[in-house]
Amino acid sequence: MSRASERIRCYREAKWQLTNINKNRKNVVVIHYSCESFYDRPDGTSPRITSIAVWNLSTSQTESFSIHQIAERNQISIEEIETHYDALETEMLKEFYDYVEKHKNYDWVHWNMRNINYGFAALEHRYKVLGGNPNEIHEFRRHDLSQLLFGLLGADYVEHPRMKSLVIMNSISDLNFLSGADEAKAFEDREYVKLHLSTLRKVNIISDIFDRAIGGTLRTQAKRKSIYGNYFVYYVERARENWFFVLFGILGTIASIFSVIWCR
Repeated sequence: MSRASERIRCYREAKWQLTNINKNRKNVVVIHYSCESFYDRPDGTSPRITSIAVWNLSTSQTESFSIHQIAERNQISIEEIETHYDALETEMLKEFYDYVEKHKNYDWVHWNMRNINYGFAALEHRYKVLGGNPNEIHEFRRHDLSQLLFGLLGADYVEHPRMKSLVIMNSISDLNFLSGADEAKAFEDREYVKLHLSTLRKVNIISDIFDRAIGGTLRTQAKRKSIYGNYFVYYVERARENWFFVLFGILGTIASIFSVIWCR
């Protein structure tokens, strides 16, 4: 398979997935979570989870799960959270997986939640460590928007870190947004509310990026050649996707036929 053929295959597959997700958006949620740093862990223990946010793509309603909210309900101060962390984290994850059970037939859009370091597997593992029994979100219902954009637009569509770059390029609000390094620092400083606000902001951002990608208004650095492989394929794809291009082509063909007949 040529490079151009592989590129257009990736483009079509990503576009098909995004379109199908959007068709059923009332049963689609966006998820993001914050946690302790998963780097520099010489003891090999899994990073603690601090907060999880889930955004309904259709209603824009947000469900949030966080240790500081659980602590408040249990009349535990922010300063005391560290000494009750296991119990608070367990209760938070139980509430999250109760939500998962009620939404097991939903599709879950995420950003780079792909492995045991950071992802669905990490959440499941952490709950098991604490003695819980997580309800699985099946792999075919997990959709990594960062990878879908990679397929749709090509490898160089935006600079790293990609989410932050897209926020800047598209003038999306970054109020309360923290980078991964800043989130790790916030955890060390026990700034759990700050972490939670960043998590809430990021599900909003992911939803915004998704909608712009669907609507064709997402600003990126991608060039036509990097998206379609070459310019000929670009015009073929536009014809496939846009009735105006098809009609224009048909009219052009008819005009050519009549011009030949007329010249005779």
